[in-house]
Amino acid sequence: MQIWLEDGERIHGVDLVQGEDLQIDGDAIYINGKQVGRRVDVSDSEGQAKARSMAGVVEWILLDLGEWKMIPIENIIAACDGGPTKVAARISSAEQVLGAAFALESGVDALLVNQDTLQTAIIAKSQRGETKRDHVELKSSINYDLCSLELTDVREGGVGDRVCVDLTTMLEPGEGMLVGSSSSSMVLVHGETIESEFVPTRPFRVNAGALHSYIMMGDGTTSYLSELSMGDEVIITSRNGFARKAVVGRVKIERRPFILLKWKDENHNESGALLQQAETVRLVSGSKLISITEVKSGMKIIGYSGGVGRHIGQEISTKVDEK
Repeated sequence: MQIWLEDGERIHGVDLVQGEDLQIDGDAIYINGKQVGRRVDVSDSEGQAKARSMAGVVEWILLDLGEWKMIPIENIIAACDGGPTKVAARISSAEQVLGAAFALESGVDALLVNQDTLQTAIIAKSQRGETKRDHVELKSSINYDLCSLELTDVREGGVGDRVCVDLTTMLEPGEGMLVGSSSSSMVLVHGETIESEFVPTRPFRVNAGALHSYIMMGDGTTSYLSELSMGDEVIITSRNGFARKAVVGRVKIERRPFILLKWKDENHNESGALLQQAETVRLVSGSKLISITEVKSGMKIIGYSGGVGRHIGQEISTKVDEK
């Protein structure tokens, strides 16, 4: 994402400065003396239609926004998606910067800002770069070498405080969260994406179990489920080990009955978890999903094993026994 500065001196992070390598003459946009696009007032439907008609025709469209900010930006980004036309937006306040930078996930291609919004725009530019790197790393590489865990004990686990983690993004079939009573060995708890005649799906939710359990955070640390709150970044993992970040939108803690699971990995390391006794809580076994109410000792489930000890969520080399 580029940053275009309306006035002032060029600093690190600024790509073009109006009056130097950027000129806006009426509705015409010039970069280094060459006309590259048009400025369009998209404060009404007529202006938005005009901007959409330019998609694929010009190199740049600069959006002048009215009272509505996000919807016009999203509409024009969508119209230009996959084509040669880039979208720039004139930003008048710091509050608009992140919305424009991340609209429809991809965001605009340039922000035209003044001195008041410049620093916020530079931060957003940096975040855009980090987000793209995270997306590539988390979506294209195996982040966790998932393994087969053999259940050694399945029984009632009493009643306690259960945590549901509601995310601001939709889960795909096969995705869930790694959860466990030990940070060194966790089970993949599937999201509530499976339809049932008795309850509606909650494709943004993972019923993650007892509040003392560990969960993987977006920065590579662990956290207790009890510590999660709105805005935290957590890791979503698929049955194939591919991972991505997701933001917590809500955490629900309620008293529920538990089932206690214990397992051992291929190296006979043991761990376990306490999950709610409910048909909608599912584990992954190969290509199949198994309800927690149907699991039995001897079954194989998918999880993660081999992590190191943790102190306040950080990895440490010291041996830590968790039973």
